[in-house]
Order: sequence, then structure tokens, then C-alpha cells
Amino acid sequence: MASPPLPPNLFTDQANPPWMNKGDNAWQLTAATLVGLQSVPGLIILYGGAVKKKWAVNSAFMALYAFACVLVCWVGWGYRLSFGDKLIPIWGKIDVALTEHYLLEQAFSGKFPNATMVFFQFVFAAITLILIAGAVLGRMNFYAWMLFVPLWLTFSYTIGAYTIWSTGGWLATAGMIDYSGGYVIHLSSGVAGFTAAYWVGPRLTKDRERFPPNNILLMLAGAGLLWMGWTGFNGGDPYAANIDASLAVLNTHVCAATSLLTWLILDILFFGKASVIGAVQGMITGLVCITPAAGVVHGWAAIIMGICSGSIPWFTMMVVHKKSEILQKVDDTMAVFHTHAVAGTLGGLLTGLFANPKLCNLFYGKYGQYVGLFYGFQMGEYHNGFRQIGLQLIGVVFIASVNIVTTSLVCLAVRFIVPLRMTEEDMEIGDEAAHGEEAYAIWGQGDRNENSRFSTYNDVEINGSSKAKGHVEMT
Repeated sequence: MASPPLPPNLFTDQANPPWMNKGDNAWQLTAATLVGLQSVPGLIILYGGAVKKKWAVNSAFMALYAFACVLVCWVGWGYRLSFGDKLIPIWGKIDVALTEHYLLEQAFSGKFPNATMVFFQFVFAAITLILIAGAVLGRMNFYAWMLFVPLWLTFSYTIGAYTIWSTGGWLATAGMIDYSGGYVIHLSSGVAGFTAAYWVGPRLTKDRERFPPNNILLMLAGAGLLWMGWTGFNGGDPYAANIDASLAVLNTHVCAATSLLTWLILDILFFGKASVIGAVQGMITGLVCITPAAGVVHGWAAIIMGICSGSIPWFTMMVVHKKSEILQKVDDTMAVFHTHAVAGTLGGLLTGLFANPKLCNLFYGKYGQYVGLFYGFQMGEYHNGFRQIGLQLIGVVFIASVNIVTTSLVCLAVRFIVPLRMTEEDMEIGDEAAHGEEAYAIWGQGDRNENSRFSTYNDVEINGSSKAKGHVEMT
């Protein structure tokens, strides 16, 4: 008996080659778009709402510029440096990702074309630069930022991405686990942001002492886009619409919710108030912590990771930061070091404990090479468990070292061309000095006061810089 004919949409043709899975391709493009929305408009409006009124435009514009600049650099040379043919164990060969022949070929992994993979990996690269911007808001010269973005992408991000994610990368072939960017994105952005903040210098003293968000509801809208966008961030990394993607998505949200609640409880216990800014920070640390482990750990591990990510970064931010001279000296505006470097490191090490061999096999297709220490003891494979923890630690040292060195060199190079920091006079004014534009107007239809270089409404402070008890701001 003849088998029934295939539905017309399953027949192959020039636009639908035999190796392509339409469902996987559709999901990958959707996941990439979700991650893109985390940046534009997610982090644009989060940054724009979380800073002082006078910095709203500048902060949002730094994110928008980085997104556009990274894309042009990515297709020009960044993608092939990160995922192209091997040049050395930590870097690929430079080449473009623009030709029809290359873009329509099957990607290095997954059943979809290179064009899809280039776009998917681009949004990860872009959000890394935007996260770095969070550490230098409120004083970095915009023209210095314009130079910093392509240089850092080229000489720092591509090294981490190739080493950990490319099929020929040193740590990738060694067996280190970074499911979706705990190291490549979050540890990198946290360390690079902290290093850049050191070289750029601090905000004005009065801005460091008092930096209230100008619109908490707008900040929450950005945070919501960030949280929901993480469905694509972690759910897209199996490169298929499969059961591992489903597990990664659920683990992501469970960890984020647990972390938010943990941070909230600590704020109530120690400060007497439930802070919405604290809740957002707890949400972010949870999302960051689960990222290197999302599809390779069980749900109970996601809850444990959420408790850890809601408490350990809280402790480093609220206790250690206030007692550490170096942390006090460096002005990290959005606390990127704590929310991304600390939480990313924590997630990477906990991945080394809780990575399940069977789930790793679903993701990597190599059973037995990836064994969390917990399962190493359970299975009697102590050597493999300790080996995994060792690789996770090596990854932390490597990424941190690369970013300290490359970020410092990039900042020094940029400083030879333009000042890294705005002038004191311009920092007093903010957006209008930097861009000739303001986020809010309180007269007419957005008209400026013609008798003043800048509007007088900006950041009017009542009763000096005193804060109400329990008042929480970005650092």
C-alpha cells in the first residue's frame, strides 16, 4: 500500500533545502528577536528610567548606538572572528558574513542557515556591550563610547565567544559548560564594565551621593522586557525547538522568580522596606545565574541557584561593597559588577556542581564528558566531577583576565583620541550638554527655555542630598 503524499509545505526546493527544519528556523528567529527586544527597547527604557532625569537621553542613546554599531561590525568581521574557521585556539579567522553563498549555507550547528545564526549570535554580542554601558552611565563621553564599542567587540568579545562557544575553541573542546552566556556575556560585561568604570572615573560627587531613578514605572517596563526576553536568551541555545529548549525556558523563569523573592525578603529583613529596585536587581541576578546552566540542570537545582543568586550578590552589593576600598573607589553606576560578574561566576560554578550528564547529552550530544560534581559523587565518577569544577574555574579566570587586559587597552587607546570622561561643566548639565536634547519638558510642547542653556527643572533636589530611611537607589 502506497504511503500518503507529504503535505506541500514539506517538499524541498531552492528556498527550503533538505537540511533545513522550518520549525527550528522559525523558533531561532523568534528567539533572536526576543533577545533583541531585551536591548531595544528593553534596556533602553530600563536605563532611561533608572538614572537621574538629566541623564535619561544619554543613557538610552548609549544603548541604542551600541545595538546598531555592533550589528555592522558583526556582519563585517565579528561573527567570523567568533564562530569562523580556527586561527588560534581562542580566535577565529577574520572574514565577512555578508555573501549570499555563506549566509544561505547550513550553520555550524542546528538545522537552519548561517543567516539565522548570524542574527541570533548578534543580539547576544549587542546586549553584552549594552550591559557594559550600565557601569559608565552618567559621565562617559559619548564620542569615547562610539569608539569603545567596535574596539571592545573586536578584541574582547570575539575571544571569549570563540574560546567557549565555537566548535574549535579551547575551552569548548575541553568540556567547559556555558549553556547560554554566563561567562561569554555576563562575566565578561561585569568585569569589562567595572574595568571601564575605573578608567573613565567617577560621576560627580553629588551624583554618586544621590542618583534617584527618574521613572520607576518605565524602569519596570524595561525590566519586564528583559525578563520575558530571556525566554529566547536561554530557550534559543539548543538551536532547536526541542525538549531541552522547554526545560531551559522553565528553569530560567523559576530561578529568576526565586532570586527576586530571596532578594526582596532580605531587603525587608535588613532595611525594613520592600524595594522595587531591589526586586529588579534580584530578578537580574537570577536570570544571569541560571544562564550557564539553563538546559543542563533539573528544576530543583534552578531553585537552589535562585536562592544563591538572590542572596550572595545581595551580600556583595550591600555588605562587601561598603567595606571594600576598591569597590568603593570604582563608580559602577548600575552595579553591573555585582549583578553580572558575581552572579555570572556564581552560576558558572553552580553549573559545575549540578550539571546532569543526561541533560548535557541532550544539549551537547556527548554523554559522560560533562558531569557535575554532585553527579560525579552519585555515580562514583569523582574525577570527572572535579574536572568539571576545575574547567568552570579556569573559565572564570580566563574570561576575567582577558577582559581586564583588553578593556584597559581599549580605554587607553580611546583616551589617546578623545577624553573618556565628560567635562565637569557638561556633567552638571547632562543630556543637553551631550546631545542638545532632553527627556522631559515642563512647558509648551517640548520647547526649551530660550533664556537658558539648559532647563532648570533637571534633578532639583530638596533638602540637600539626604535620603529617607530605607530609600534605595542605583549605586
